Amino acid sequence: MFWDYLVAFIFGIVEGVTEWLPVSSTGHMIILNEFLKLNVSPEFYDLYLVVIQLGAIMAVIVIFWKDIWPFGLKNNEHPFAKEGIGRYIMKDKIFMWLKICVACIPAIIVGVPFDDWLDEHLYNYVVVAIALIIFGVAFIVVEHIMKNKTPVVKTVNQLNWGHAIVIGFFQLLAAIFPGASRSGSIIVGSIAIGIKREAAAKFAFFLAIPVMFGASLLKILKYDGDVSGYEIGLLVVGMVTAFGVSLLIINRLMAFIRKHSFTVFGWYRIALGVLVLILGAVGVIGGSGAIAGAA
Repeated sequence: MFWDYLVAFIFGIVEGVTEWLPVSSTGHMIILNEFLKLNVSPEFYDLYLVVIQLGAIMAVIVIFWKDIWPFGLKNNEHPFAKEGIGRYIMKDKIFMWLKICVACIPAIIVGVPFDDWLDEHLYNYVVVAIALIIFGVAFIVVEHIMKNKTPVVKTVNQLNWGHAIVIGFFQLLAAIFPGASRSGSIIVGSIAIGIKREAAAKFAFFLAIPVMFGASLLKILKYDGDVSGYEIGLLVVGMVTAFGVSLLIINRLMAFIRKHSFTVFGWYRIALGVLVLILGAVGVIGGSGAIAGAA
């Protein structure tokens, strides 16, 4: 029993680190799962890997609360009205959330109805490895192209409806191809269309809030097995750990991208993708088994 809780703790650490870095949590989870396994059913394991993301997303809410909460009179520079209830509503944040909703539409249209098909046909180590490598190359190429160009959009509030739609399609790539990395897809796509790295990362974090809550809710509603108190305990350990680690990683990542490009993550993704292919070729990773749908 102690061993399973230790494994749940380790999974929480990996989730908290890789969910926000643009390196694909899926790629890391499938490798980790080959060496450390929870003593639970495959169905609960799939549920576990998705729902522990709620711990990670709570860290985003805590860190960026002032940036995302759209209600209040203090520091409301853009109220809906000068009098009445409208003066408690922050117009800029309401519009930001509407743009987030728009960015979610492509993934909802494709991801929800085809979720089971995608899990069955694309969630395997070969697809993950190829996505890791392709998006790693994309990071390096995009950073090289945009190196001497001044970003057109420097803050989240400067994103328009067109940006939101385009970002939504980049997020869709991660929903379709495991290993692409949700944050990675959004960030590299945003940089390519002239959005500053810091703004791209912030919008990716904010966009994760409804996406992860929605993905977790979908998994919970579709889950038809029994859940024991022991399994709930494992889930709590993973979520709490992911929350604590995410608090550290998000702050460090925001500090990093103010001074550095994402090129290093591109090379890391390529190396990880090659490693996954090698492990699969020598039989360490099962070639045909499905893997849980992480980002």
